[in-house]
Amino acid sequence: MTAAPPTVSLAYGRGAIDVPLQDGALVITPQDDPALPDPATSLRDALRDPLGVPPLREQVRPGMTVAISVCDGTRAQPRRPVLHALLEEIDAAAPGCEVVVLVATGTHRGNTAEELREMLGADVLSRCRVVNHDARDRSSLTSLGTAGDGVPLELNTLWVQADLRITTGFVEPHFFAGFSGGPKMVAPGLAGIDTVMVLHDATRIGSPLATWGVVEDNPVHRDIRACAALAPPHLALDVLLDRAKRITHVVCGELFAMHARACELARAAAMRAVPEPMDVVVTTNSGFPLDQNLYQAVKGMAAAERVVRPGGSVLVAAECADGLPDHGSFAEVLGAADDPAGLIELISSEGFSVPDQWQVQILARILGKADVQLYCDGLGPDAVRAAHLTPTADLTASIAEAVERHGPRARVCYLPEGPQTIPYLAG
Repeated sequence: MTAAPPTVSLAYGRGAIDVPLQDGALVITPQDDPALPDPATSLRDALRDPLGVPPLREQVRPGMTVAISVCDGTRAQPRRPVLHALLEEIDAAAPGCEVVVLVATGTHRGNTAEELREMLGADVLSRCRVVNHDARDRSSLTSLGTAGDGVPLELNTLWVQADLRITTGFVEPHFFAGFSGGPKMVAPGLAGIDTVMVLHDATRIGSPLATWGVVEDNPVHRDIRACAALAPPHLALDVLLDRAKRITHVVCGELFAMHARACELARAAAMRAVPEPMDVVVTTNSGFPLDQNLYQAVKGMAAAERVVRPGGSVLVAAECADGLPDHGSFAEVLGAADDPAGLIELISSEGFSVPDQWQVQILARILGKADVQLYCDGLGPDAVRAAHLTPTADLTASIAEAVERHGPRARVCYLPEGPQTIPYLAG
């Protein structure tokens, strides 16, 4: 009997897709540390011995209002165990404190009641007030002047006025902010639309330093930090996750010291050197919840962009169960020019400024470098083409065709977890 050819499993939605592994191909995955055997204990211990600030129990007082920011539903943050640990410490030290959980949506849509139940659990919903941040509701924002390089800073009033502020998140490389988590849970997470637009303007996004894993001199990250410094958390807690979304590290303390340590850990786990540019890169958007829509799927493409050669091929598996996002102007901007070069010209033109332009700017940049094919169930072929992408209904066949097109010595790599692993060219 002939042995079955080897396959590679690509994260997709809540499951995976198996595709044949091309001979000699690289498979690049995160080098995760072991999952914590007892996350609840690790979370509690971190809250009792944070970096650079007093323990949570020493900071909270009876009668305080406490604001806790959490990621929205497009992120794989383990909100329930984190919130349980926080609430246990708060209630032990100051029973009856008013606690508001702020869903740091940035410019994304608010999460539905059903999504909040899944994300937070009935016990948190019954114990805390839960509020979806709305960047466009100016009545919910407080102006804090100007931050960084001319950023008009408006933040959620409930955050600004709270007696005790706590950020929670998880840290992984981010395609233009360097790393997620930390100060991003203040801005853009809890910022007004005008703040977000400046933080994500064409000049900042167009900087070569606004990329995966870069913090120093990254204009986006620099101004995110400046915004957070004007209404900083009194305590910040981030976790790192493995590919199964299990907690591997808990880091807690003063915002910037905590985030620096978490970024070191994330860089070691997620960033991998590749010896030479690839002709074909097969990527994902790391499955649910990140591959819910096409807007988010740009991240998986941006991970592939790091190592695909000019004129190469990128094939993306992202379910896009929600199709296009129902926030901002992503689809409208995509349709505002006939080709990627036209999109870049439009977005870079003086006076042009609309929500979600940054995602289109990055997608157009990728499309200017490589052919991109998308396999998804949530969008029809016409919608995929309208986004300047090539639809494929047979990922296996499309991979084989791309390899054949680039010749018998085609260099191929797979990113089965998408942006959970960030490849880069050695040297």
